[in-house]
Amino acid sequence: MNQVIASPGADDPALAFLAGGGEAARMIHARDWTDHPLGPPADWPAALKVALGLVLNSPESMILAWGGIDDMVFFFNDTYFPLLGPRLPWAMGAPFQQVWADAWEQARPICEAAFRGETQRFVDLPWRLATDRGMADTWWSFSYSRFLDEGGRTAGLFIFTNETTERVLADAALRESQAELRRFNAELEARVEQRTAERDKMWNISPDLMVVLSSDGLYQRVNPAWTDILGYTSDEMIGRYATELAHPDDLADTERALTTAQGGTLPVFENRIRHRDGGYRWISWVAAPGPDSIFAVGRHVTDAKEAEAALAHAEDQLRQAQKMEAVGQLTGGLAHDFNNLLAGISGNLELIALRLKQGRLGDLDRYVAAAQGASQRAASLTHRLLAFSRRQTLAPRPTDVNRLVSDMEELIRRTAGPAVAVAVRPAPDPWTVLVDPPQLENALLNLCINARDAMPDGGAVTLETVNASVGADAAARRGMPPGDYLALTVLDTGTGMTADVIAKAFDPFFTTKPLGEGTGLGLSMIYGFARQSGGAVHIRSQPGQGTGVTIYLPRHRGSPDEITPAADTAPDRAKAGETVLVVDDEPTVRTLVAEVLADLGYATLEAADGAGGLAVLRSDVRVDLLVTDVGLPGGMNGRQLASAARGLRPDLKVLFITGYAEMALSGEGRPVEGMSILTKPFPVDVLAARVRAMIAG
Repeated sequence: MNQVIASPGADDPALAFLAGGGEAARMIHARDWTDHPLGPPADWPAALKVALGLVLNSPESMILAWGGIDDMVFFFNDTYFPLLGPRLPWAMGAPFQQVWADAWEQARPICEAAFRGETQRFVDLPWRLATDRGMADTWWSFSYSRFLDEGGRTAGLFIFTNETTERVLADAALRESQAELRRFNAELEARVEQRTAERDKMWNISPDLMVVLSSDGLYQRVNPAWTDILGYTSDEMIGRYATELAHPDDLADTERALTTAQGGTLPVFENRIRHRDGGYRWISWVAAPGPDSIFAVGRHVTDAKEAEAALAHAEDQLRQAQKMEAVGQLTGGLAHDFNNLLAGISGNLELIALRLKQGRLGDLDRYVAAAQGASQRAASLTHRLLAFSRRQTLAPRPTDVNRLVSDMEELIRRTAGPAVAVAVRPAPDPWTVLVDPPQLENALLNLCINARDAMPDGGAVTLETVNASVGADAAARRGMPPGDYLALTVLDTGTGMTADVIAKAFDPFFTTKPLGEGTGLGLSMIYGFARQSGGAVHIRSQPGQGTGVTIYLPRHRGSPDEITPAADTAPDRAKAGETVLVVDDEPTVRTLVAEVLADLGYATLEAADGAGGLAVLRSDVRVDLLVTDVGLPGGMNGRQLASAARGLRPDLKVLFITGYAEMALSGEGRPVEGMSILTKPFPVDVLAARVRAMIAG
């Protein structure tokens, strides 16, 4: 918390005149007056104190000059600060002549007149001064007036002053602009007169439309090109209103263009004019006013407009082709990775079957572990793809990102290796965010691995958190709403990226690493995770100057959750009679879940769709927990089944199992009471522990 400094004079009656005087009063209070002719402020004359109290508390820019013409002491208020420039640190209490030495020759006669009682006010007086903008030509409006002490003697001067430089310069610019406009109009009229003869000569041979309109917009004269381009004779055009032939969709714009032409020169304007045959032609107009008429020239641009439309269509086709190329890149990379993983799973399963036939059981654990490893990598790949597409299942909770980074620091140091120095710069009092902590940990670790790989010869990685209030302009550049964010940044001193690489960095399967050393899904996963969490990701980098990647997460108004380590114990067995209903349209998953639960002593019931599950729930059979897939066939998905089940059995607990993330349980991502979610694929021990925990409450 910032320390509140009491206003000078708050506790000392002798210094009461300083109360409310702001920074200027504190400067007076802080100055050493020991050797000053005025002595300490407490002993100053009453007239000086009263005058200073008025000056210090005035909202106007104001000076108090105390004393005679040759020994005036300079005082000023807070509003006067910008005028002092480099003088500000020492001017308070200094001699007037010293403060304004560069202007004293001009100021002295004014001060002398004021001392004689000749109050003066100056408007827009030029003065060359050293201000907070440096030496500059400036203009000022100010007044000098004397004030008297108790004995009626002149004690000094009040000086009100306001800088008018900006207005003076603006007025001068306006006058110059107006003069330039007058010169331009005069030159234009001369050119119009000079070219009248040339225009008459060109009138009959010009391929462009030419027209003279009256000042109120009626056709007075048209050239022969009107017949060639639009089919009208001169007699058919004379007397028509300028907008009469305009296309209905262009009518309002044509009226505005006519108004512009009536008031001055009309820049290029395009509209459609009806041909005598009923069709329309595109015309590009320019116009200039004369003394009592408007002269306009129109070029036929229908062919160019049609070519422009054809180009736009071609660009749309190109963008569509680029989208399809991106889809092809995504599906190609996905198929490649999944085929490799499926080969590892199916190959190890075949080896298990072969060894069982051969009676060779010694290698089974190795094949099982290899198949499980490949399946886990496949699950990780789908999670990354879902993160990129913002479809992953998240379990957000109020999180202290500083604490999360601190808990990961040792892991990051080990991952980075001895050649990389890791530094952490946490924000003081960081804002809480609502985020899925494991997913944020995964994103942070991915960024640190990328940073390490960008520094093959070693370097430094800095992890930084900052409270950031993002304004509208910055938010628009980053593609996120303005507001308060916690910014988590990973900075490295590595090779950096070019602008082209940054533009593609979030594309799935895009990687700059050698073949086989990166999937190209790391940054795309981080991007999708941040967007799904309501934030954004921003990269700043230059070749040879390192890279900074910042994850912006929206501020959450609340305290972070406490982190409670999960107990590493085997799940308890079922109590007698406890029954679980399993609903899943995939028989292998349904059988797997049922067998795992049966091994723990649960009675299990199975259904392949929502209707079958609802039939069981409508019966009198005991059901302690409903385990259901989200994506079910037959017109009733898992969420609808759970809702119907709660209608029949209000206290029924529901565990959703899903391989897809289109799964909102309640506001802010928190599950409804008595409901939970488990993402496929999952280890069977995790399933067993979750079932036991939910039934036990």
